[in-house]
Amino acid sequence: MSSEMGRPANPASPSSTTTKVVIATTVALSFISFWRGAAIVLGDLASTMFYVGGIAEQAIGKSAPWFVLGVMLFSFAVRSVYMESCSMFVRGGVYVVVRDSIGPTMAKLSVSALVVDYILTGPISAVSAGQYLGHLLNEISEMLHQDMRIDPALFSVFFAAAVTAYFWWMNIKGIHESSGQALRILQITTVMVAALLVWCPLTLLLRGNWQLPPAPTFHNLQFGEGALGWLKGTMWERIAFVGIIVAFGHSLLALSGFETLAQVYREIAYPKLRNLKITANLVCGYAVVSTGLISLFAVMIIPDNVRPSYYDNLIGGLAMSLAGPPLLKLGFHIFVVIVGILILSGGVNTSIIGANGVLNRVAEDGVLLDLFRKPHHRFGTTYRIINLITILQLVTILASRGNLILLGEAYAFGVVWSFFLKGMGVLALRFQRHDQEYKTPFNLLIAGREIPLGLIATVVALFLVAIANLFTKQIATYAGLSLTTLLFVVFLISERINHLRMKEKTLEEFNLDHQEQVDKDVLHARPGCVLVAVRDFHRMDHLKKVLQKTNLRRYDIVVMTVRQLSTGAGEYGLRDEQLFSDYEKQLFTRVVELAEKEGKPVELLVVPGVDPFDAMVQTASKLQASRLVTGVSARMTSEELARRIGLAWEKLPEPRHALSLEVISPDRPSSYVNLGPHPPRLWPEDLDRLHEIWLSLTGEDEIGSKLHHRDVVGVALRRLERDLTGPGRRQALLDIQNEMGKQ
Repeated sequence: MSSEMGRPANPASPSSTTTKVVIATTVALSFISFWRGAAIVLGDLASTMFYVGGIAEQAIGKSAPWFVLGVMLFSFAVRSVYMESCSMFVRGGVYVVVRDSIGPTMAKLSVSALVVDYILTGPISAVSAGQYLGHLLNEISEMLHQDMRIDPALFSVFFAAAVTAYFWWMNIKGIHESSGQALRILQITTVMVAALLVWCPLTLLLRGNWQLPPAPTFHNLQFGEGALGWLKGTMWERIAFVGIIVAFGHSLLALSGFETLAQVYREIAYPKLRNLKITANLVCGYAVVSTGLISLFAVMIIPDNVRPSYYDNLIGGLAMSLAGPPLLKLGFHIFVVIVGILILSGGVNTSIIGANGVLNRVAEDGVLLDLFRKPHHRFGTTYRIINLITILQLVTILASRGNLILLGEAYAFGVVWSFFLKGMGVLALRFQRHDQEYKTPFNLLIAGREIPLGLIATVVALFLVAIANLFTKQIATYAGLSLTTLLFVVFLISERINHLRMKEKTLEEFNLDHQEQVDKDVLHARPGCVLVAVRDFHRMDHLKKVLQKTNLRRYDIVVMTVRQLSTGAGEYGLRDEQLFSDYEKQLFTRVVELAEKEGKPVELLVVPGVDPFDAMVQTASKLQASRLVTGVSARMTSEELARRIGLAWEKLPEPRHALSLEVISPDRPSSYVNLGPHPPRLWPEDLDRLHEIWLSLTGEDEIGSKLHHRDVVGVALRRLERDLTGPGRRQALLDIQNEMGKQ
C-alpha cells in the first residue's frame, strides 16, 4: 500500500510500505451539558452524605460535622487542580500526566492508587445502601410489633454482593449508566435534600433548645479507638496541628468520587472549559449544601444517646428524629432509603466503569498485558478486566463483614493518595508547560517567574493529609499498600513482557493522521461513498463482498472501526497510539490483506465513541455516504441491529443525510434498510391495485384526467393517519398486521 491515503501503488508487494489511517477524535462523542456533567459527578460525590458523617464522628467525636464542612469547602481547591489539569488537555489520561511530569514509576503508582480508589468505591457504596435498608426493615418490624430482626452488617454483605453481581453483568453486556439516568437520580436526591433543608430548621425551631456541635478545635477532638493508629502514645498526638490534620484526614472521605469530574470533561459540550467550570462549581456548591449541612443537622437533631445506633445510616436516624407524626417520619425514612439505594448503587456501577476505563488506558499504553483486553465473544466488552475488578470488590465486601468504618478508612487512604499524586503531576507540569487555559488561583510573579502559591498550598495540604492517613489508618494502610503494590508489580511485569513482545510482532505498519473531525476531503472519499464498519478481524465476510462488488469508478470505500469508550471514560483525549492500539493494528492489517487481494484501495478510519451505533451514523453523515455496510452481530439479530442503527440515525440533527443500510450475512442474502425518507418498494400487486384505483377515479366527472397516482397515495396515507388517531385505530392495526403477514 502506498502512503497516499491507503491507495495501492503495487498491490502485490504491500508489506514494505505503510498505510495512512485517519483518526477522528470528536465526531462520535455524545457531548453533554454542564447539568448532566454535574449529575454524573454528584452521583459519586453526593453519595458520601449517606455515610461520611457517621464514620467521621466515630473517629474524631462530635465536632466531626465542622471538619466535613471544611472538606467540602476544600473541594473548591481540588476543583481548581482538576480544572488546570483538564485545561492542558494532556493526551493519555492520568498515567501520561504523571509519567510526563514526574516519571513512569510514579505514573504506575498513581494509576495503582486510582484503581484502588475505584475498587473500594463499589463496596463502600453497596454496603452503605445495605445498612440503610437493613436498619429500615428492623424499624418497620419494630413498629409492627414483630419479633423478626436482621443483622444489618450481615444483611449489607449479601445486599452489596448482589448489587455488585448485577452491575458486573450489566457491564459485561456493555450497558453503562447514561447521563440522563444520573440526572434523574440527582433530581430525586435533590427533592430529599430540599426536604431536609426545610424540615431540619423547622424541627430546631419547634424544639427551641438547639445548639451547634463543638467548635473544630484540638481540645474538642475526641479520637475514637484506633483513630490515631501508630501515633497513639507518641508525642505527635499532643501537637494541635497534627491533631487537626488527622481529623481532617478522617473526614476527607467526603471528597470520594470527585475524580469523576476529570472523566466527564471530555464529554462536556463547547465551550468546554467554561462549562467545566460551571460543572465544578455546581458540584462543589451542591456538596457543601448537602453533605456539609446535613452532617451538621444530624448532630444537632439526633440525641447524643441515640446517634451512635445510627452511625451506619445517619440520614435514616435524622429522618426518624425530625418533628412530626411517626407515620410521616417513617414514610420519609423509606424515601431516604430508596434515594440512598439509587445513588449508592449507581456508585457501584460507576466504580466498575471507571476502573475498567483506567485499566484499559494503561493496557493501551502497554502497561497491562493484552490478554486482559480480549473482547467478550458475544458482547465485545473487556470482560477479563471487568471480572478482575468485580472479584476484588467482592473479596473486599466479604472481608469487611459489613463494617462501614473499616471500608471508610480504606477508601479514604486511596482517595487522598490519588488526589496528591494527581496534584503533584499538575504542579510539575506548571513548570514544564505554559499552555494552561486555566490556572489554580493565587499566583505570585517574582522577577518574571510565576510562583503557583495556590497550587503549592493545595498539594502540600493533600500531602500532609496523605501522611496522616498513612500513620493513623493501620488496617487501611496495610490493605491499601498491599493492593497498590500488587497492582504496581503487575503493571511493571506486564510492561516488560509487552516490551519484549513488541519486538517480535510483524503487523502492517501504519502512519497515523490525527484529525479532530471526520472529513471527506481529508479522507479523499467522494460523496456517495460506501462506509464499511468492522470490529472483529475474524468476521470480515461483509468487507469481502463489498470489495468484490463495488465499482470504484463510481464509489470510494471507507473502512471504519469504532474505538468504544465508556461513559465518562475520556479524562483526556486519547493519544494516537492509544486510539490505534495493537488490536486496531491487527484489525486493519487484515483489512489491508483483503483489499490488496482484490486489488482495490480503501480508506481507513478510527472513530472513538460512547455508542458504536451513533459513531457509525454520524460518520456516514459526515462523509455523505450512500451506503453503510455492517456484518452480522453475535450479540443481536440482524433486525435488531438495523433497528438500533435506525434509532441512532433518528438522533442526528436536521437535516439528516439519507442513506441505505446493508447488513451482510455469510449464509443468506443481504438485508437492506433505508435510513431517511425514501420511495417505498411496492409489491407488484400493490402497484396493480394503485393503478386500478387511479383508472376508476379518472372516469369520475368531478376528477377527470388531472388525477395522478401520487394523489391516490396521498389520500390513502391521510385516511390511514386519521384512522390511527381515531376510533378506527384497532382495525387499521389489524389490517397492517395482516399485510405484514403476506410478506
